[in-house]
Amino acid sequence: MGRPDARTLVLAAAFLLALAAIVAPRLQRPTDAYRLLAVADITGSMNVRDYSFEGRPASRLDTVKRTLSGLAARLPCGSRMGLGIFTERRTYLLFEPVEVCTDFAPLEGAIGALNWRMAWEGDSYIYSGLYSAIDLAGPLDADLLFFTDGQEAPPLSASGAPAFSGERGKVRGLVVGVGGIEPAPIPKFDRDGREIGFYAMTDVPQENRHGLPPTGSEQREGWHPRNAPWGADEAAGQEHHSAVRTDHLKDLVEATGLTYAPLADAGTLAAEVEASARPHPVAGTMDTAPLPAALALLLLAGLYLAQLWDRRPLFLRNRRISAS
Repeated sequence: MGRPDARTLVLAAAFLLALAAIVAPRLQRPTDAYRLLAVADITGSMNVRDYSFEGRPASRLDTVKRTLSGLAARLPCGSRMGLGIFTERRTYLLFEPVEVCTDFAPLEGAIGALNWRMAWEGDSYIYSGLYSAIDLAGPLDADLLFFTDGQEAPPLSASGAPAFSGERGKVRGLVVGVGGIEPAPIPKFDRDGREIGFYAMTDVPQENRHGLPPTGSEQREGWHPRNAPWGADEAAGQEHHSAVRTDHLKDLVEATGLTYAPLADAGTLAAEVEASARPHPVAGTMDTAPLPAALALLLLAGLYLAQLWDRRPLFLRNRRISAS
């Protein structure tokens, strides 16, 4: 009996490697996972379309949803993510953290279903929503991701945001600033949810006239210390336009011990989460099957290419002989 040729040996080796891939063990290895509570601001200014997707304008909320789904897909298995929404003055928990691999489909579906119509009030007390989100994240042992443009509606009073009464730094996580740096008009909708234009200056409060008036108000036209402490004229401003309020959000993270990050792509956000959130070691597995399977595929591909070379047209072979 003659010795087997090279083709037979390659096929045998590929067959043995394929069998090895079938029975290859899964090796146990610890890995770092994360436990997160993601909260999306769904107030009216999040409808501003100052992002783009596939060449078309995209709203802030749609961009948050797309980025958050991408983040969930990048988190290591064993990580858990819960979901909440913010409007008016509090954060509402939709569901507690679930495993991102096992429950990815319902998690992605819930993120995709977030809508500004879920809001129960039109006001936007950002500081209060953030404080209540921290209160929710603490008992869940979760790090917080709070997505917002930071626009308070009505505007903050002259005294600023109330102080944070919780323990600074007890809850870790990110405040993610959403929106462009240039003010953009805020879409306006009718009672049936149909877009009918943009908010005008007279449609929204331009100044918060609760509490003490701001310094310098005595210089305003018609000022009176008792009857008109803010002056006699209607307030004017740009509150009907919206841009990310970076300075305000940085003040809030300084007060609460969180970290600020501007909204970027899912990969960048995943890196920010890794840098700011607490890793939780979990038992992970490494599948060794891809290695012998890839080697078997390479052998078969090499054998196929060798056969193609041997079957090249006759004139190409003759050309090589002539050249020699």
